Amino acid sequence: MGPHSLISKGVYTHFNKETMTLLQKERETLERFLPGLDAKLAELPLLVMESPGSPALQLFREHGGPGLLVPKEYGGPGANPLEVAQISRALGSRSPSLAIATNMHTCTVVAIPPCPSTAELLQGIAQHNLYLASGFADGRSGSSVLVPNMKAEPTSGGWLLSGSKKPCSLSQSMDFLTASILLPSPSGNGNQELALATIPANSPGIEVKPFTDRWVLGGSETNEVVLTGVEVPEEYISYFGNADELNSAISKAFLVFELFVSACYLGVASALVERVFAGRKGCAVDRLTLATEVEGAMAALEGSAYMIMQGYDDAAAVAKSLFVRYSVQRSIERVTAQAAELLGGMAFMCSSDVVSLYAASRALAFHPPSRTSIAPALDDYLMGQSLIMP
Repeated sequence: MGPHSLISKGVYTHFNKETMTLLQKERETLERFLPGLDAKLAELPLLVMESPGSPALQLFREHGGPGLLVPKEYGGPGANPLEVAQISRALGSRSPSLAIATNMHTCTVVAIPPCPSTAELLQGIAQHNLYLASGFADGRSGSSVLVPNMKAEPTSGGWLLSGSKKPCSLSQSMDFLTASILLPSPSGNGNQELALATIPANSPGIEVKPFTDRWVLGGSETNEVVLTGVEVPEEYISYFGNADELNSAISKAFLVFELFVSACYLGVASALVERVFAGRKGCAVDRLTLATEVEGAMAALEGSAYMIMQGYDDAAAVAKSLFVRYSVQRSIERVTAQAAELLGGMAFMCSSDVVSLYAASRALAFHPPSRTSIAPALDDYLMGQSLIMP
């Protein structure tokens, strides 16, 4: 189905992209940082971008996207969390696969703790638009996001890593793989710390295997990445600290992830709402209900962004970010169901775009920590106990 096929079916009869204000601010921010990218993405059929071999990831690279959050002192534009949240929503409205895959890179760039090679890495990302694939949390039901699946053995001057990460997006475009591991504390106190290894993607012992025959988010290059005795020098190891505590470094990782991933999926839901407005589906009250949901959710995410920008990085900030994430998640569930209904059965049956967006929007529920896994911990937190991440 071509990019303009729904126009001929009457879905976009009244569409005028020059006058619609929905998503306008987000796309303006995207244009300011990555000029020309939104126009290129708008020209591509959604199903092309949501299929294996999608050109969207290469377009993002060519327009300088990987360096978005690299600070100016390292040669990047230094976008702040609010701007990246807006860009994430804009990308999600164009291609869920692109938004989610690049989100994993972006979160790693901003959350990686400093190590001897950090400055060189950030400069390389800004100058050469390098991609980082994230091997932080594995998709194992009931497992802790802070318990790595990778194992590390000491070797001369570093560590040998073995294990697998699945699902892992950007598996074919990555220049580096980042993998979480538990290592003895460099302070020598006998405790273990959560650490992050940065590994060149062409290192011996790294293999990419097909993960599943999937069509949802098919353009995100999501596969299994297997490591077998991969050597990582000590200077490429960053330390987060004690995994049992929500210290500043671990809290920062959670804060940026929950903000950006929620904005990505809100963009997916907003794409369906945009189609409802374009086709003038339903009545004004119906459309206002949808707009209220997505714009209210975005306002909540903007509040989370300001919280990060003001330096809040404790357990209370993490709890607030999770409350916002699950509120946005519920809004997405309501919005996409109503938007699909308003677009009608023919659009759902005949437009692969509607089905693809509707299915992709549901994936936020599967990103860690899930609502069910964190519920006991947040319940205890609200009763006055410390927040312990499951």
